Amino acid sequence: MENSIKKANILIEAIPYIRSFKNKFVVIKFGGGAMSGDEVLTNVLQDIVFMKTVGMMPILVHGGGPHISEEMKKRGLQPKFVEGHRITDIETLEIAKDVLINQISASIVKKVLELGNEAACIWENGNCPIKAEKYYVETKTGDGAVRKLDIGFVGKVTSIDKDKFHQLCKSCAIPIVPPIAKGDNGDIYNVNADNVAAFIAKALGAEKLVFLSNTNGIMTRPNDPSSYVSTIHEDEVHALIDQKVISEGMLPKALACISAVKAGVKKAHIINGMVPHALLLEIFTDKGIGTQIIV
Repeated sequence: MENSIKKANILIEAIPYIRSFKNKFVVIKFGGGAMSGDEVLTNVLQDIVFMKTVGMMPILVHGGGPHISEEMKKRGLQPKFVEGHRITDIETLEIAKDVLINQISASIVKKVLELGNEAACIWENGNCPIKAEKYYVETKTGDGAVRKLDIGFVGKVTSIDKDKFHQLCKSCAIPIVPPIAKGDNGDIYNVNADNVAAFIAKALGAEKLVFLSNTNGIMTRPNDPSSYVSTIHEDEVHALIDQKVISEGMLPKALACISAVKAGVKKAHIINGMVPHALLLEIFTDKGIGTQIIV
């Protein structure tokens, strides 16, 4: 009886959030270390199906960098990176497309269907509602001049077809977004999934942007999980970046959160996707479990 009462209290606590978020876009980015196994994926997708069931409009953007690197090594290719960006020649691009669209997106769509909801990969018959242009890595030479490095078929998002996302969400489907985009010239580009999620959230005026990581959020002391903060201001984030406390995989997520909130997204969060039902705990409870970034 006591456990039943606790469950009822949790549902009561969720009511104002369900009302507030009904018919609102929530963009979720899931990837990297958080995509560690089938159990974790199932928990995340159950949360997203729940969100859809109570009237929200979730959009799932996924990564897959480790899976691409693994597939490259199987084919005798060595992954190479410049400042965190994968050097993407035509062979690497074909591997990325296959892994991200035909493997990861397809498996997520299948799993969502098994959980009782419709889902659709945004890539359909070679068409994509995300447009991008070629991206160059900018570095400085010894004399301070800026030099642009060509790293292949790597792009940055320039626009999205908002009507396509509205159409999918209103048809009861959950859009599944692999980080592969198309240029106006027909070229296909491998794009950063964190930036894709932030761009979509900004373009659609999302209520929330949530990054599922493999840590509890932003930590003020490196390697100390207990030092994560529940709410942090933009200025504090930049200070931690300057101190090299925020770095590597957390850096693009933190910057994407700041960019999104400054552009009008109501809330941006970084949470631990390894925690069972982390999305529901963050969105539908008073306390939450991750880091909320504000400006």
